[in-house]
Amino acid sequence: MESPEFSFDTLFRFSNNIMQESSEPNGKAASTPGSETPERANWGRPLEFILACLGYAVGLGNVWRFPYLCYRNGGGAFLIPFFLMLLFIGLPIFYLELYIGQYTGIGPLQAFTAISPFFSGLGYCTLVVISIISIYYMIIVAWTLFYTIVSIAGNLNWGYCDNDYNTDACYSGKYDNHCRENNTGAASDLTYYLRKCISIGDICELTGFQPYDGTQCLNGTEPIPWGDSTWENWGSIQWHLVGCLALSWLIAFFCVIKGVQSAGKVVYFTALFPYVMLTALMIRGVTLEGAADGVLFYLSPDWNTLLDARVWGDAASQIFYSFGVACGSLVTLASYNKFNNNCHFDAVFVSFANFFTSVYAGFAIFSVLGFQAQLMGVRISDVATEGPGLAFVVYPEALLQMPVPQLWSILFFLMLFILGLGSQFAGIEAINTAIVDRWPHLRKNYWRVTAFTCTACFLLGIPMCFSGGVYLFQLLEWNTASWAILLIGMAECVAVSWSYGINRAMNDLKSMGMPLNKVLRFYWKAVWTVIVPIVSVGILIFILYDWTTPSYEGYVFPLFADLLGWAVGLSTLVLFPVGVGWALYHGYRGKELFTPTEAWQPANKALIAPRSDSIVTTDSVHQGPYDNMGYIM
Repeated sequence: MESPEFSFDTLFRFSNNIMQESSEPNGKAASTPGSETPERANWGRPLEFILACLGYAVGLGNVWRFPYLCYRNGGGAFLIPFFLMLLFIGLPIFYLELYIGQYTGIGPLQAFTAISPFFSGLGYCTLVVISIISIYYMIIVAWTLFYTIVSIAGNLNWGYCDNDYNTDACYSGKYDNHCRENNTGAASDLTYYLRKCISIGDICELTGFQPYDGTQCLNGTEPIPWGDSTWENWGSIQWHLVGCLALSWLIAFFCVIKGVQSAGKVVYFTALFPYVMLTALMIRGVTLEGAADGVLFYLSPDWNTLLDARVWGDAASQIFYSFGVACGSLVTLASYNKFNNNCHFDAVFVSFANFFTSVYAGFAIFSVLGFQAQLMGVRISDVATEGPGLAFVVYPEALLQMPVPQLWSILFFLMLFILGLGSQFAGIEAINTAIVDRWPHLRKNYWRVTAFTCTACFLLGIPMCFSGGVYLFQLLEWNTASWAILLIGMAECVAVSWSYGINRAMNDLKSMGMPLNKVLRFYWKAVWTVIVPIVSVGILIFILYDWTTPSYEGYVFPLFADLLGWAVGLSTLVLFPVGVGWALYHGYRGKELFTPTEAWQPANKALIAPRSDSIVTTDSVHQGPYDNMGYIM
């Protein structure tokens, strides 16, 4: 059989060239005299890498999503499935990605191409995912920046309905309290609606219902949506939000302008300072009247929920949402480590820090929600919500009722801004690394690559700056940060444990100075080869079985929007079968399809040894004897 040309040869040879550039034992690429390709940078200190991972993993999801999921799924009982999902999904994939990046010293595009031709498209899938997430995630950062600016200016107008951007559906807790205080005379059921105090009975008649008991309406036929923006009516562009989005990307640009060399210094602030502000908010929150009720509501266990499959599905989805795995960012961050860095400790530390931060944030959130519920005279469940509604509606409303509201508003929104910005660094680095690893000569003008990435993502995020942009944001988040990354994470485990070989992976960890005892070896082998793939398939089946049409604040998206969301989700996966088809088209069959190429090499050049089971990617594919120990468990 004639050795066929493989169109990924250019990429394979490029990966080999990257490997050959390095001459130092720690894997740092060295520039030869007269070379036009600058050396590949490393983190200045191991602590910088830990903080970068911590800043990436600990983000807005810990503040606005986990506390709500905890209360909704049995309070303290939810900590059990969440912790188990951390042990058997989150931590394994987290450590796996750190190992891949640190061992090879290259980004996910080249690393997964090197592990075998079959998985050559997997790195591109992660690139698409992190690109989409970076685009819509920065919108949240822009929202927090806007709130931070107006808080510093002392203009806390979000608690009122007199702004130009407010609609007739605007609700203000302060105005509603004023209406309740005036519940005298003929109208004893006044509430704030349509920008005025109005009887609930009158609201029922306006919306086609019948008054019932002063708090509810009777015999409604269907929900009546209101507002000025939907998928059918996109509304107008919000220039103040465009400005905040541009400023957010500009700040991010300067933070990562020199890659890990500049980001490594910034993370000392972005990863640690939010804990100071979160602690201040928690201390203030627990001293408020009604805070104890909120905390008890947050943690009171309902053990019966452990029998509900939805609870376990929510725990798994939160792990993927919070840890940021299967996006290529962790592979990228670890690729700048020294070869003998103890990334095993890093993975365990960051994972458990993420877990405890989520629980810790719940105290700060629900203590204030308990105060808000008591102030409004309603149940805590009536004010508890998740996502943007919690961070930008409910919690800010409660802050206005506190003494010195400007101070607490600044602390809260500045904390959210820093958390969001810190999570963005890894995404930008992942995109930049994909570019400069492909064209190494661009490293000498790294700031231009960063400028290109930030500018492109900013322009693509502008549609979410319209009045109806929140629906696009919800659609992207709904279809990207769920089943798509679940499949990618499972594929990563299969690539290492079944294609490359779990025993070889264990030996790689030992060569990096991380020998594992028998218990840990058994644990990592079990989770990478069996548990993660099986649990991922089970969760995927549950997600598809329980799938509902995307919605936001009661508004169900139309069919074309739902189809658009599926197209976005599938776009993150389509490059995987493209890579497989490309390999098959160029003659790779059977075992050689799953054989690591010569580009899969340790970043420490002293450990490189010829292997008989590698595909030599020269002008033609070398088809030597196959002896992949990875198939022997």
